[in-house]
Amino acid sequence: MMEASVTPSAPASARQDKPEIWYSADLDRDQSWTLRMSDEAAEGFDRAMRHAKSLGKPLLDMTSDDFPLEPASADILHRAFRATQRRWGMCLLKGFPVHEWSVEEAKLAYWGLGLHVGVARTQNRTSEIMNDVRDSGATYKSKNGRGYNTKAALDFHADSCDVVALLCLHPARSGGQSKITSSFAMVEEIRKRRPELIDVLKGPVFHSYQGTQAPGRPGFYNCPVIGSLADHFALRANRKNTNAAQADFPEVPRLTPALTEALDLLDELAADPRLCYPMWLEQGDLQLLNNYVMLHSRTEFEDFDDETKRRHLLRLWMSVPDSAPLPPEWEYYFGDVRPGSVRGGVRGSYITDEFVRFEKRQAERMNMLLKPGLDGTAPASTAAAGEAHVAA
Repeated sequence: MMEASVTPSAPASARQDKPEIWYSADLDRDQSWTLRMSDEAAEGFDRAMRHAKSLGKPLLDMTSDDFPLEPASADILHRAFRATQRRWGMCLLKGFPVHEWSVEEAKLAYWGLGLHVGVARTQNRTSEIMNDVRDSGATYKSKNGRGYNTKAALDFHADSCDVVALLCLHPARSGGQSKITSSFAMVEEIRKRRPELIDVLKGPVFHSYQGTQAPGRPGFYNCPVIGSLADHFALRANRKNTNAAQADFPEVPRLTPALTEALDLLDELAADPRLCYPMWLEQGDLQLLNNYVMLHSRTEFEDFDDETKRRHLLRLWMSVPDSAPLPPEWEYYFGDVRPGSVRGGVRGSYITDEFVRFEKRQAERMNMLLKPGLDGTAPASTAAAGEAHVAA
C-alpha cells in the first residue's frame, strides 16, 4: 500500500510540543534524536528511486506520486522531519542505501523523498534546488564566498530555510566533523553573563546576501539576530555575512561597540564545548536541523586522492508544513513569516518558470501557504520596510 505525503493534523500555531533548550551533555545522555531505519524502510526508498528512474522525469516535474513510498519508509521519513519541530529541533536518520546508488540515483532519491515532506528552496546565485557539498577549490573567506564548496572550517551560522537537510554520500578521509549548538542555550548564557546585550541582538543587524539576492534587490538586508515573538523562539546569525555587509556596503550602518560585543559573545558561546555538540556523519546518514533554534558549523577536512571517495554530501533547503511562525521583522528576508508557509531560500538570478510552477504545485500538495510575490520581488510594503531600516 502506497502512502501519500502527510500534512499536520493541526496548525503549527496550535502545537504544544516545540523545540527546547539543550546542552551537549543532554544529547550525549539522550540519543532519541537519532533514528535508524529498518532494512524494509531502506529497501522501500530504493524501490521508490527505481520507479522514479523508470519515469525519466525532470526533477521539477516530479510529484510525490512519482516517488511512491511504502509504509515503513514513509513512517521513518515523517518521524525524522517532525522531530525538527519538536524537543531537540533536529534528527539524524541513518541507513539510506547510498552505497548502492550512483550519484545521480542518490540525487533522484533525495529529491523524491523531499517531495513527501515540504517545498525545496533555491540555494545560491544560480538558483540551484540541490547543492553538492564538496570541495571544488573555492575560497570560503572571500567576497561572496560560500562554505559548501570548500574544505575550510566554517563559522557557526544558520541557513536560510526551515530545515537544512544533509545526506552523506561519502565522508572525508579526515576532518569535516559537524558541530551544532542550541540557540536557546546561547541566549540563556547571554542572559546570565550580559543581559543588556539581549535587546542589542533584537535591533537592526545588516547582512550581505553574498551575491545571492534576487534581481532588483540590494546586496544586503536587515534581519535582527533574535526574534521578537514571545511564544516562538527564533535566532538567526551568520557572522561572515554580517562582516561582509560592513566591508562591501558603505551605506550599511556601522556596527556599534555593543553589537560587536554581542556578536563576539555569540561566536564564543557557539564553540563552547558545554553548548556545542560534535558529530560525525557517516555514509547513508541524513542530518536534519531546524535553523531557527540552532547554529551549525563544520571543521576543516582532508580529502582522499581518489575522486570517487572524496567527501560528498547533498543539501536540500526545505520549507515544511508544520513550521512555527517567524518574527514579523524577518519578513523582508524570508518572504513570509506565517506558520506552515513557503519561505526562505535565496532566489538568485536564475529562477525559471519550471521552478515557479513546481513551487505552486508542491505548496498545494503539501497544503502550505504561498504568498504572491515569491517570484523574486518583495511585496511593496516589505520592500519599503527594508528601505526604512537602512534609512534608520
